[in-house]
Amino acid sequence: MSTVTRNSDVILYTRSECCLCDAALTILQRHGITPSIVDIDADPDLIKLYNTCVPVVMIDGKVRFKGQVNEALLIRLLKKR
Repeated sequence: MSTVTRNSDVILYTRSECCLCDAALTILQRHGITPSIVDIDADPDLIKLYNTCVPVVMIDGKVRFKGQVNEALLIRLLKKR
């Protein structure tokens, strides 16, 4: 099982004017994670994948959260490192 480290490759798939996306970014940053931010509306393939699921957080190539970040789970992932 892979775990999150503060140096992990983290991507936050988002779109503009998404309050859940803003909340996800805040939670990640609160725990020292600075994700790469990708606006799905700039890529038709990403819209097909994640249109109704944003925010989507991918950590080290694996989707970990869709719709919202579960902070308790994120903390557990961080502690396992």
